[in-house]
Amino acid sequence: MFTARTLLAGKWPILIFAALTVGAIYLPCGVWLRVILTGISAVLLLFTISFFRDPQRAGPADPKAIVAPADGTIVEIRTVHEPYFLNGEATMVAIFLSVFDVHVQRAPIDGEIKFVKYNKGKYLDARNMNASLENENRVIGLVAADGFRVTVRQIAGLIARRIVGWADPGTKLTRGERFGMIRFGSRVELFLPPGVPVTAQVGDYAKGGETILARRK
Repeated sequence: MFTARTLLAGKWPILIFAALTVGAIYLPCGVWLRVILTGISAVLLLFTISFFRDPQRAGPADPKAIVAPADGTIVEIRTVHEPYFLNGEATMVAIFLSVFDVHVQRAPIDGEIKFVKYNKGKYLDARNMNASLENENRVIGLVAADGFRVTVRQIAGLIARRIVGWADPGTKLTRGERFGMIRFGSRVELFLPPGVPVTAQVGDYAKGGETILARRK
């Protein structure tokens, strides 16, 4: 499934590869070379279009479940200091998104966005241990109706050079609702208050808006 919002976010890469594909058809060269170049351009075009897919997801029925904010492999679960919104000790669940994963980010809980901060930075490989601290990122703070708080951080990577936000402070999101995306390979981190039991494990593959990462007490 594709949505106008995700395709709009990817319009320039899609248009560039579409133009290259059409241009390759009319190159003044041998037939076989023209066929090969056209085929390569077409494959890149199809891959780029598929990158901006936005599938529907069915969330869990459990109202206490906290779901993954992104698709990808869980690469870290550890206690850290979260200085932006929780302002203290937190459990971080980090998800690495390869270029083959869906890159739309979703709300892990029902709540209202109370905090948004964009931080400029580098573009290290998202698997680099320093990427979390040094890369360009966008931090979002969500508060549930009963005051429960979580933080989500979208982090740009080596290839990803644009973080797209679709929701601003004051926006109320339902669990699993889209709030942004990162173009190409990247990393997303979920920060939970101390004491929230995490059910996921490092190495697990998560689906945004669907896979349960933790449960509220």
